[in-house]
Amino acid sequence: MKVLVVLSAVLCVAVQAKDQPKKAIVYLNGNAGVTGNVTISQPSCTEPVFIEINAVGLTPGKHGFHIHEKGDLTDGCASTGGHYNPDKVSHGAPNDQVRHVGDLGNIVADENGIAKTSYSDTVVSLYGARSVIGRAIVIHAEVDDLGKTNHPDSLKTGNAGGRVACGVIGIL
Repeated sequence: MKVLVVLSAVLCVAVQAKDQPKKAIVYLNGNAGVTGNVTISQPSCTEPVFIEINAVGLTPGKHGFHIHEKGDLTDGCASTGGHYNPDKVSHGAPNDQVRHVGDLGNIVADENGIAKTSYSDTVVSLYGARSVIGRAIVIHAEVDDLGKTNHPDSLKTGNAGGRVACGVIGIL
C-alpha cells in the first residue's frame, strides 16, 4: 500500500503541478435528530487532508467515523456501501500501516451529544483517482474497535454498529 501512496503522490505532482487547494463539505443527516457537517480541505495533492467535524444529537460516547464507498443516499445511510477500501485490506485504526482509506476511527460526543473535533489524515485525498469526493461520510451508533478485537466484524467494519448519520462528500 505504501508504494501505491508514493506512486499516487508522484503522479499527482506530475499531472497537477499547478493544483489549487481543494475543499469539500458534507451535510450530515440521520436518525433521531443527528445532524451536522464535516469539512475536508487539502492544500495540494502532496499534503495531508484536514478534517473538521461538527455533529449534534448523538448519544454520549464514541462513535465509529468512516468514509464509505458510495455517495448514494437513495435508501438513507444503508445505500452508502462499505468502507472505502480501494486497496482491499483489513480494517484498522487511522494511524495503522494497514487500514481502509475510509477508516477514520472514532469521534466522541460529549454529555450533550455534541462531537466537535478536527485532525489531519495522510491517506485520504481530495485529488486524483483515489479522491473521496462523491463518496459518503457515515457516523456509526457504536465505538469502532479499530480491528483489534475477536469479533467477526472487527477486521471488516470495526464492529461499529448501525449507521446514525451520513452525507455525501461534495465540492465546497
